[in-house]
Amino acid sequence: MKNITCIAIDDEPMALLVIEQFCRRKGGITLRTFSEPQIGLEAIRKQKPELVFLDIQMHSVNGLEIADTLPRECIFIFTTAYAEYALDGFNLDAVDFLHKPFSYERFEIAVGKALRRINTFTTVVPESIVVKQEYNNVNILLSDILYVEALGNYVKIMRRSGGHVLTRNNLKSIYNLLPSDRFLRIHRSYIIALDVVLSYSHTKITLKGDISLPIGIQYASFVAKRLGE
Repeated sequence: MKNITCIAIDDEPMALLVIEQFCRRKGGITLRTFSEPQIGLEAIRKQKPELVFLDIQMHSVNGLEIADTLPRECIFIFTTAYAEYALDGFNLDAVDFLHKPFSYERFEIAVGKALRRINTFTTVVPESIVVKQEYNNVNILLSDILYVEALGNYVKIMRRSGGHVLTRNNLKSIYNLLPSDRFLRIHRSYIIALDVVLSYSHTKITLKGDISLPIGIQYASFVAKRLGE
């Protein structure tokens, strides 16, 4: 098994210790742990680990909010004592959900799922994505995507050629289909194409066509760094 990079975020030191011990037992995992969620999130953005273990109910922030801002390349597994969060976790495209206290055997199953997803990644860059609109599969060229907006249980993909496609999906799943060098998440409800950005401030961004969209507070520093590159 190839060595994978991993970050774990949990405000309970004992929970981090368990993950550390399990990773050591599994082998092939280079792990860094963080008890402060915001510091851990910054480390994820800088280091882009292949796998993230993320607690949900933490004192300073909800792990669901962190998961919603993770770089698209990050595969993550939720670890929590609150089973009622499981559905929310899977809606954010978590690879698995570990209910504390979990056994090594259950941990190994979750890591196995993560490894299979990692191994399916390909270096071939897609030129289009396929989404379902009602009962039809719709092929959308990446070059035709202006921005993507979350609307409840649906996602609206605005097209440069005019009109939009409405698909029953979540924004995280769509983001995972888009190449990170061409698209950017700026808000929990918006993804934009980078080549249509005209200007931006700390709170909003303007796209070609005089379209103004908000920048989420949690995304502001990341957006500024990305657009300032």
